[in-house]
Amino acid sequence: MKPVLMTLAVVAGLSMAGGAAVAASCSDSGNGYDGWKAEIAAEAAAQGVGAKGIAALMGTSYSRETIAADRNQKSFKYSLEKFMQLRGADTIIKQGRGHKAKNAAFFAAVERQYGVPAGVLIAIHGMETAFGGFMGNTRIVAAISTLTYDCRRSDFFHPHMMAALILVDRGSISAETVGAKHGEWGHTQFLPGNALKYGVDGDGNGRVDLNNRVDALTSTANFLRQKGWQPGQGYQKGQPNYAVLKDWNAASVYQEAISIMGARIDG
Repeated sequence: MKPVLMTLAVVAGLSMAGGAAVAASCSDSGNGYDGWKAEIAAEAAAQGVGAKGIAALMGTSYSRETIAADRNQKSFKYSLEKFMQLRGADTIIKQGRGHKAKNAAFFAAVERQYGVPAGVLIAIHGMETAFGGFMGNTRIVAAISTLTYDCRRSDFFHPHMMAALILVDRGSISAETVGAKHGEWGHTQFLPGNALKYGVDGDGNGRVDLNNRVDALTSTANFLRQKGWQPGQGYQKGQPNYAVLKDWNAASVYQEAISIMGARIDG
């Protein structure tokens, strides 16, 4: 299992040289997007992004669906009870126990290597994509480029956009690869920069493919371990690993839901 070599720190370095230009060129409406793409293409090329990545960027269109989704994130404001009901927690727990039983050897191997128990990984998998049932229908490069051009969080998404172009160069994704509305990729919904930094070739075929369940779950375990997960320690509120869940998702209701579902799946 070999992690991807390009780290987000390197990707962030790619973005720094053009940071001022990006900050000066953003829009709340999408006007001027084509001109902005030319700015970013020049910056990316100067930092070593290849022809495939540049072509993917230049082929994007401003994604109004992505902007609408970014403006309308309501579920994280709900109570824990309502959030879990809306996200289908009981179904995730029931199906999750089945997934754990059916793939016991895999989850045991992942826990031995990374220290992350099956329940947490399965709860995240169920929460994010209904166990791969729906991994999104928005083109990743277009979504992440749109969010970088949008003025709200341009600085946050800029390194992820550069990472997406690198992923295209490497053949990990293409301009047509689809994911979630914010450009997340795969079974557990990694942003591109996190895919570069924490992605693991879990099935040993020589490439990281987060649309592959084994790669995605192994990468999720690696992410949590790298963020400070302590093997053998608990992950409920007040326990050492609970704080690590914040690195996966900043919403407190999400963290609490994962901790509860994970414990019920683990039995």
